[in-house]
Amino acid sequence: MTEILADVVDEGRRLASLSADAGLPLRLVGGVAIRLRAADDIPAQFVRDYGDLDWVAGRGTTANVQSFFKSAGYSPQTRFNALNGKERLMFYDDAHGRQVDVFVGSFRMSHVIPVDDRLAVDPVTLPLAELLLTKLQVVQLNEKDVTDALTLVHCFPVGDSDGPCINGARIAALCAADWGLWRTFTANLEKCRERLPDYDLSSDAKAEAAERLGDILDRIEREPRSRRWRLRAKIGERKRWYELPEEVKGGPE
Repeated sequence: MTEILADVVDEGRRLASLSADAGLPLRLVGGVAIRLRAADDIPAQFVRDYGDLDWVAGRGTTANVQSFFKSAGYSPQTRFNALNGKERLMFYDDAHGRQVDVFVGSFRMSHVIPVDDRLAVDPVTLPLAELLLTKLQVVQLNEKDVTDALTLVHCFPVGDSDGPCINGARIAALCAADWGLWRTFTANLEKCRERLPDYDLSSDAKAEAAERLGDILDRIEREPRSRRWRLRAKIGERKRWYELPEEVKGGPE
């Protein structure tokens, strides 16, 4: 295998290619994943620096994932992996000072996003719907999260299925099953809509992005709620509905 590449986006491509050759269900998530999906369609104002690489892997692949990253030149965080390997693994690129996180079976940060049955949708990254969900499920939203979310709604339409569009039906279904996720995700969609005028886009591009954000919100509101959702809604914000980032030791770049 070639050496670890200095450019983190190029390194993401390298690892995605190697994992495909190995038949390992490993998919990129986070800012690098969004950058790769947007490709040449990304406006300059949405391009940012990316720190670490974040991945998701299928349940039951922990041993293979550890072998893969070791052979790709990464150092395992041995104690962390021994304690958390069923849900999360961590590796280091010592030469470039970068961390690699691998979420196993589901993405868990402020909320839990199931991904195990979604790894076959795209050969390199999580589907667009999950990329947006993982960015906007964090309670303490930051600038890079807003930028990445707006990149997605700028570059891709909203639809009812996967492919070259954001699967609004998938997002609505997950939000209708989990009141906490609904509460955080819809609030963050509104924050993105509020921040949209701050970006140097044409009036048409801003209007289109705002329309797509509104479309996702409308789909969520129209989706029938589960019994679990309705019961949790009665408690509302009297009980904390999210995990704190420090409790889950970070999140996607």
